[in-house]
Amino acid sequence: MNFTNTPSFISHGPRPGLRLALAVVASVALLVGDARLGLMDPAREALSVALYPLQWVVNAPLSGAQHASEFFADQARLKQENARLKTRELKLSAQLAELATVKNELAELKAMNALRAQRAEKSLLAEVLYTGRDPFSYKIIIDKGQDAGLVAGQPVVGDAGLIGQITRVQPLTAEVTLVINKDQMVPVMVERTGVRAILYGYGGGVELRYLPVHADLVIGDRLVTSGIDGVYPAGLPVARVTKVERKPGAAFLQVASLPVDGVYRQRYVLALDTGANRPPAPQPQP
Repeated sequence: MNFTNTPSFISHGPRPGLRLALAVVASVALLVGDARLGLMDPAREALSVALYPLQWVVNAPLSGAQHASEFFADQARLKQENARLKTRELKLSAQLAELATVKNELAELKAMNALRAQRAEKSLLAEVLYTGRDPFSYKIIIDKGQDAGLVAGQPVVGDAGLIGQITRVQPLTAEVTLVINKDQMVPVMVERTGVRAILYGYGGGVELRYLPVHADLVIGDRLVTSGIDGVYPAGLPVARVTKVERKPGAAFLQVASLPVDGVYRQRYVLALDTGANRPPAPQPQP
């Protein structure tokens, strides 16, 4: 069947030229209306709201990767900063501890020099190297010995008072037995009253023994060397009374005392030369 000459009942619209002219006119009208009156703003807002989920889905992988990269970079940087700050803190702590030690040593040296200037006896400044091998012997080793002229028997003092006596001398070092040693005895007197007694070490502390029960002694009295033995010069602080107990029927007081502070912490000491004050050795009997 031939449809060539069949009339068309369907309208195909305006011609292409007319369509182009209408499109141009509409475009210009929209451009002018949008520029002058903002006619397309509601359309843009509606379109942006409608396309936002699609935009978020498209940008989510890139944004997530960027945030993850920044997170790990921040973590690495924080770890490095934390390690650097810890190292700096340790260095500063070590420097502060060293500074405090030097400050204490300087104060101790100043006190020792002041004490040295006050004493009439010749003295030698020495540094404590270490304690004895037996911790219960209460002995220390100083860095001066026979080369410095030290001899056994010399008293050793700290900035607070008497701390011990030289008991063994070697060429370069000397051994000092502290007053808290159980074999040490020091003639003392009560500074307030002048009452004389013997101070005994008992291994870690000192105590007065064989003091009459009627003796004038109270808590807080300071005990100083009496000087009657010729070994320890008079007036050196040794201990302070911390307890006085008078038991009924007892012949002697029970007295507890605390040695001077330097016995436990002294770094520098003075070895006193009291040879001129010592009595001559007794002659043997015929």
